Amino acid sequence: MPAYRKHLPLLLALALGATFVVHSGAEARRVEATVIVGRVTAQGRPVAGTAITVPGRAVRALSAADGRYAIAVPRSADSERITLLARRSGYEPWQSPVTLRGDTMRVDVRLVATVQEGDSAAPVTAAVRKDIPTSPAPERQRLGDARAKSITGAVASVPLAGAGQARGGVYGAETSIRRRREPGNTEAYDRIDENPFRSSAVAPLSTFSVDVDRASYSNIRRFLDHGSLPPKDAVRIEELVNYFPYADAEPARGDVPLRITTEVAGAPWNTAHDLVRIALRARDVDMRRAPAANLVFLIDVSGSMQGPGRLPLVKQSLALLVNQLREEDRVAIVVYAGNAGLVLPSTSGSDKQRILAALDGLEAGGSTAGGAGIRLAYDVVRQNFVRGGNNRVILCTDGDFNVGQSSDGALVDLIEQRRTEGAFLTILGFGMGNYKDAKMEKLADAGNGNYGYIDDLLEARKMLVKEMGGTLVTVAKDVKLQVEFNPARVRAYRLLGYEDRLLRDEDFANDAKDAGEVGAGHMVTALYEIVRTDVPLDVTLHETGALRYQRPAAPSAPSDELLHVAMRWKAPDGDRSQLVNHPVAARRAQPSESMRFASAVAGFGMLLRNSPYSGKLAWPAVIELARGARGDDRDGYRADFIRLAELAAELSRHVAAVPMHPRPEE
Repeated sequence: MPAYRKHLPLLLALALGATFVVHSGAEARRVEATVIVGRVTAQGRPVAGTAITVPGRAVRALSAADGRYAIAVPRSADSERITLLARRSGYEPWQSPVTLRGDTMRVDVRLVATVQEGDSAAPVTAAVRKDIPTSPAPERQRLGDARAKSITGAVASVPLAGAGQARGGVYGAETSIRRRREPGNTEAYDRIDENPFRSSAVAPLSTFSVDVDRASYSNIRRFLDHGSLPPKDAVRIEELVNYFPYADAEPARGDVPLRITTEVAGAPWNTAHDLVRIALRARDVDMRRAPAANLVFLIDVSGSMQGPGRLPLVKQSLALLVNQLREEDRVAIVVYAGNAGLVLPSTSGSDKQRILAALDGLEAGGSTAGGAGIRLAYDVVRQNFVRGGNNRVILCTDGDFNVGQSSDGALVDLIEQRRTEGAFLTILGFGMGNYKDAKMEKLADAGNGNYGYIDDLLEARKMLVKEMGGTLVTVAKDVKLQVEFNPARVRAYRLLGYEDRLLRDEDFANDAKDAGEVGAGHMVTALYEIVRTDVPLDVTLHETGALRYQRPAAPSAPSDELLHVAMRWKAPDGDRSQLVNHPVAARRAQPSESMRFASAVAGFGMLLRNSPYSGKLAWPAVIELARGARGDDRDGYRADFIRLAELAAELSRHVAAVPMHPRPEE
C-alpha cells in the first residue's frame, strides 16, 4: 500500500484548505494549509515545467502547459511569512516573500530568460507556438484575494490532486494554440441556429423552458486557455450569461421560491434597439439545515477516462463534495466500464475516510456501458430513498458511451422513465478530445437535472462547494416562461439563446410538458432584443404572407406596458403548476451593473459565434463594458471573464475557429 494512503484524510484536509487535528500521545496540534495558485509567464507567454518550492517545506509543484500552478503550504499560525521559489532551466531563478493568510491566495510568477530569444538554448514552452502570438500576461492580479478565498481545491502536493494542476492546467502539455481540428478529435456538439427576429403582430408570444446549465462557459474557457477558439456550436449564450451571479432581489417569504426582476435599457450593439433583461432568483437554502441527501456517485471508469482532466479530476472534485457532507447525508458509488458495479454501498457522510478511500481506489479501463450504469445508479437511489430528502444521481463522464444502450434516444428514454421515481440528475462533464457535450445536455434535460463541465478544481469548487445548494437542491421544477409583447409598443423581438429550450405556446399551461429545474440560490437570466414601433425597422422578418381569411386585429391603444412575463413552476415533489404574472413598463432606463455585465457576456458569445446579430460590436467594446460592470466581484468570476475576453480577442486576430463537425453547406 502506498505510504500516503494512511495519511489520506490529512492530505485531503490540506488540499481543501481545511483544519485537521493530528494526535501525538496526549498532545494534539492543529495543521492548516494555504493553497497558493498562480500563473508562470515570461515575456507574456506561459512557461510550463517550472518548479515551485518553499524552502524548509516538503512541498513542490510544476506549472502546467498554460503556466498555471497550485501548491498547498502547511502553516502553524493564522499568518506566517515564507519565501516562494520558482526555477526553470533557461530562466533566472525567481523568489518572493509571501505572507500566508486564509485558505487560498494568488501569486503570479514572471521569469526572465537567461538567453536571448532565438538562441538555440532557449526553452520552448509546451503551450505556445512562436508563429502565433498569445494574450499578454496580466499586468495586475486578475482574480483578487476575495476570489482566492473561494477556490480552495486546486493543489499540487496531494496525490489525489495531481502535480501542478490549476485553472486550465489539468491537461498537462496535451494542447497548444492550433488553427484546425486535431486528428482523432471526436467532440460532438448539436447544431445551434440562433433565434431570428419575429414580428409581435404575427407571433406575440415567446415561450421557453428555463435553463440553469452552465457547462458551455467552462468548456469555452477550456478551449481559450489552451489556445484555440471554441467551435461555434459549443457556444450557448444563455449558459454564458447564467454562469455569473447578479445583484437581483431575493424572493419574499411565502410559497413562491422564485422572484422575477426585469429592466429595459439600450442594446450595446445597436443603440436603436432595446435590451430587456428578465431575471429569476431562487430562494437560498442553508445547507447545514437542508433535507438529508441520498446521493449516488455514478462514475465512468472506462478507458476514455484515463489521463489528466478525466478520472483523476473526478476523484478530486468529488472529494470536495464529500468534505461538505453531514452525518445524515448518505453516499453510494456506482462505476461502469464494460459492466456496471457497486463500489460503495450507501454510507453516512460522517464516514469520510471510507468514502474517500473508495474514490481513491478507482482506476480507468475498458469499454463504456453507460446505460447499465444509469440503471444501477437509479436502483441504488430507490433502495435508499429519503422521503422529503434530496435524492440524486451525480453522473461523472466524458459522455463517450459505446456498449449497450448508448444512443441518445435510448438513454433519454431510460432516464425519462426513471425520473418519475423522484430522483434528480446532475451531470458533470470531464475530458477533452472525445467529449460528448450534445449527449450529456440531452440526458440532463431528460432527468430533471442540471449539467456542468469541470475543467479544473476551481470549477469543481464553484459547483460543488460554493454553489452546492444550487447544484444539488431543487426548489422548483418544470419552470417555464412565456413573454407576450405589446404590438402597440414592440414591432420585432428576438430571444438571445435558449434555442434548444423553446416550447410551443400551448405547452406553457400543459403540466405534462417537462421543463427546466431551478436549484437553491440559482440566478437565471433571459435577454430579449426588441425593436420598438417608433423606430425604423432595420431587421429582416421572415413571416408568412397575407392570409386569405384571417385579418390581423388592429393594435389596441398604446399602454404603459412593453410586455408581460408569465411564469409557471411546480414544487419539487408536485404535479400541478402555479402561475406568476409580471408586467413590464415601457420606459427605458439607465442600465444597471447587472444589465451591463450580462450584455457584455452576451456580446462575448455573439462574437465567438460570429453572430449576424452582433451589429458593430467588437472585442474592445465587450471588454470595456465588462470592466465597467465588474462591481464588487467578491469571488473573482467577472475578473476571470475579462481575462477570457482579452484572450479571445487576441486569438480571434490570429486563429480561425473551425467547427468540430463541418456542416454540409460548408
